[in-house]
Amino acid sequence: MQQCTMDPTKMGVGRSIAVLTSGGDAQGMNAAVRATVRVGLYTGASVYFVHEGYQGLVDGGDNIKLATWESVSMMLQLGGTVIGSARCKDFQTREGRMKAAGNLVKLGITNLCVIGGDGSLTGANQFRTDWSELLVDLVKAGKISKDEASKSSHLNIVGMVGSIDNDFCGTDMTIGTDSALHRIIEVVDAITTTAQRSETLVPYHQRTFILEVMGRHCGYLALVTALSCGADWVFIPEIRTSSMHSHPHTHTSPDAVWRSSFDCFDLLAGKPITSDQLKQLVTDRLGFDTRTTVLGHVQRGGTPSAFDRILGSRMGVEAVMALLEATPETPACVVSLSGNQAVRLPLMECVQVTKDVTAAMAEGRFEDAIKLRGKSFENNWNTYKLLAHINPPDVKSNINVAVMNIGAPCAGMNSAVRSAVRIGMIQGHTMLAVHDGFDGLAHGNIEPLSWTNVSGWTGKGGSMLGTKRTLPGKMLEEISLNINKFNINAMVIIGGFEAFVGGLELVQAREKYEELCIPMVVIPATVSNNVPGSDFSIGADTALNTIVATCDRIKQSAAGTKRRVFIIETMGGYCGYLATMAGMASGADAAYIYEEKFNIKDLELNVEHLVQKMKTTVKRGLILRNENSNAHYTTDFIFNLYSEEGKGVFDCRKNVLGHMQQGGTPTPFDRNFGTKMGAKSVLWLTEKLKTCTRHGRIYANTPDSACLLGMRKRALYFQPLAELKEETDFEHRIPKTQWWLKIRPIMKILAKYNIELDTSEHANMEHVIKKMGHL
Repeated sequence: MQQCTMDPTKMGVGRSIAVLTSGGDAQGMNAAVRATVRVGLYTGASVYFVHEGYQGLVDGGDNIKLATWESVSMMLQLGGTVIGSARCKDFQTREGRMKAAGNLVKLGITNLCVIGGDGSLTGANQFRTDWSELLVDLVKAGKISKDEASKSSHLNIVGMVGSIDNDFCGTDMTIGTDSALHRIIEVVDAITTTAQRSETLVPYHQRTFILEVMGRHCGYLALVTALSCGADWVFIPEIRTSSMHSHPHTHTSPDAVWRSSFDCFDLLAGKPITSDQLKQLVTDRLGFDTRTTVLGHVQRGGTPSAFDRILGSRMGVEAVMALLEATPETPACVVSLSGNQAVRLPLMECVQVTKDVTAAMAEGRFEDAIKLRGKSFENNWNTYKLLAHINPPDVKSNINVAVMNIGAPCAGMNSAVRSAVRIGMIQGHTMLAVHDGFDGLAHGNIEPLSWTNVSGWTGKGGSMLGTKRTLPGKMLEEISLNINKFNINAMVIIGGFEAFVGGLELVQAREKYEELCIPMVVIPATVSNNVPGSDFSIGADTALNTIVATCDRIKQSAAGTKRRVFIIETMGGYCGYLATMAGMASGADAAYIYEEKFNIKDLELNVEHLVQKMKTTVKRGLILRNENSNAHYTTDFIFNLYSEEGKGVFDCRKNVLGHMQQGGTPTPFDRNFGTKMGAKSVLWLTEKLKTCTRHGRIYANTPDSACLLGMRKRALYFQPLAELKEETDFEHRIPKTQWWLKIRPIMKILAKYNIELDTSEHANMEHVIKKMGHL
């Protein structure tokens, strides 16, 4: 990691940064602009908006304006780009770039932050390459002086990828992709309801829906939507269509007839196959009633998701640091996302790999194209292949795998159950549903699941299996008897902190109960995101979006009033993840959490901060409080304190969000994450069973036969439950170390607190070839 000893609040003194958005707009661009402006100002730099993209850079004048702290207020929840974006032919010419250079030099701007697609970023790199020669020509033409040229001798460029297509290699996600998936899934869910209605009215009426999504030459949106809704077919440019297998639902069994009209969503991205051709094919060959929906620009619209707001904000911070740390020898870089980490990559390496994908597809090298897209794309494709176009084998494995939900319900649990069940059946296993958690296991509330039992589960919130918080410790005798009675050979335990603790209790009881010596895997699923061993839990993204959408509405409710502060209580137990991330995504002034102790002086400081804020053009404040952040400084206490101290300056309102955070339909992230986790867990169990079987008998008593599947930084890992004990604060039900705490200073800086930002952890430049590994 790069060590930086300079005071971050002095890094930008005497320097100027310009920020522009270019090409097609994408939700979340405003979050990136806001973060770039505010962090730039925090470092002491002057920051300029460039309106209308490169066209504004060429035209100059009022198109390049000094930005202020207040000028980026209320931007986070807006779709599109507030500073405008335009395609610009002028900038593609040397004369146009010369005008742009002259405009920047006159304002002393030598740092340029470009938010756009690969074309926009390639243009930025060309501008940087030409910079020295452009300055020479400007001096010759008398447009700038030699002194001005020498002061602006070098141009630093940093890019952030804003594109709903997620077609830029080197980053797991581009700004706008997650929001576009939200729009698509909303439509899929709406189509699902009409499909179910027609199914009920006409049981044998075959109906197929074809949904065409955006993505140009990249199939990411179509692929992830297919995973998230359980589509039967997905057509994407990276896959050779002729290699597709026969249709999975051409059987004549009642189950097959039921499924064909109930579950059949075919997704298409790009040419040469069109939606109309698909419709004709399905109608002619299968005789199904077929409907086509082309989504178009609705995918670019609407408010950005919580993920895109946080992604744009984090990238904006990293972009400013990359600009201010750059030297003339540093290549133009692009800020990317890898797992949950912001990384810097050489811009032109990423552009080259992106071009290599196009070349691979054109030459029919489809496997290479998938690998070049990166690990995230490849994992999605491999999971989809596992789940689609396969019928359960006739030969059974004689393995029984039990699936259960533990703890509070959350959105995405059902996606994990569905994929676990179907992958298990594909492996030849019998999949058993355990209803109502460990209670159900103790009382024998167990039954086999069929392929169609879990149809349509990806879009359903809550827990279809039923779930309880009861731990197994007091029911071990009954549980062991039922494991023996139902011949359960392996278990998938999906849930929150209780699932982790319950799994540990089963492992610790193995010495006494031999029936518990079977492989087990715990999948973290809880809105609180407090399970050790995983940076993310299924369900947390849905809860986060619910909180952020509510905060948007609450802030909007004050649009016609002056000087109002809202105090909102979030869930999370003792874990401050939801409060912190929602605070960052909704532009909160403070977020009180258990992990970061606060006292009355801190509360007074926050009140004074809001008093000062009300003297500006921004007349609204937002305070979030995690439910267990402090036993004495309750939500009521904080509300009363703010109300009293703010008298005559602002008035207060409070909201306790409660159980609405656990409800709702799962977001695309939670559907996709749950699907991948469920599939991966059963594949792991299948392999583990092979190593634990001796002479036809299963006996698993090693620590690595009972694991938690979690995401750590950039990958999914299986970690023994016993090892995770050391990482856990059992009293407060949280991991001892939590990665997101490092993001809190960013939230405070964006709220205009003058605190120190640790710059020692900012990423060194990585290389795409090395990062992708398989190239």
